[in-house]
Parts: sequence; C-alpha cells; structure tokens
Amino acid sequence: MQASIPLIAGLVILAFIVSLPCGYLRENYRKYSFMWFLLIHLPIPFIVLLRIKAGLDWHVIPLTLGGSVAGQIAGGILNRRRKRNGQAP
Repeated sequence: MQASIPLIAGLVILAFIVSLPCGYLRENYRKYSFMWFLLIHLPIPFIVLLRIKAGLDWHVIPLTLGGSVAGQIAGGILNRRRKRNGQAP
C-alpha cells in the first residue's frame, strides 16, 4: 500500500509533539539515570502504535525516529532557555 505524504508528515509532526514534553522534563534529571532513560523511551510505544494504526510499514521508522529525537532536543532547549531566563523555580 502506497502511503500518502500528508499522512507520513502528520505522523512525524505528532512524534515531535509527543516527544517535546519528555525532552523538557528529561533536562531535570541526571544524565543516564533511570528517569532520564525512561523519558527518552516513553514516547516510542505510542509512536509505534500510531504508525501501525495508520497502516504504515517499517520504512517510515527513520522519519518518526527523527521527529522524536528533534522533539527531545527542542524540549531540552526550551527547558534550558527557561531556566537561563529565570522563569523556572
């Protein structure tokens, strides 16, 4: 089955959005701690479920993984920027 580009783009954007809060929270934990690993891997089952429900095959995995990593990085940047500006406790 040929997947449509808007469906794939929507899934990548959703992977980004789901990973954004996890990346934000991840910045508050020590690197390589249990919570740090949990927050990195927490969105993955949800993204896999969405990919399967959308009927997309394994060829889309690198794109969704990229969206998820971008969300993690963007969330971390938002947290650091907020702390630097003195808006976080």
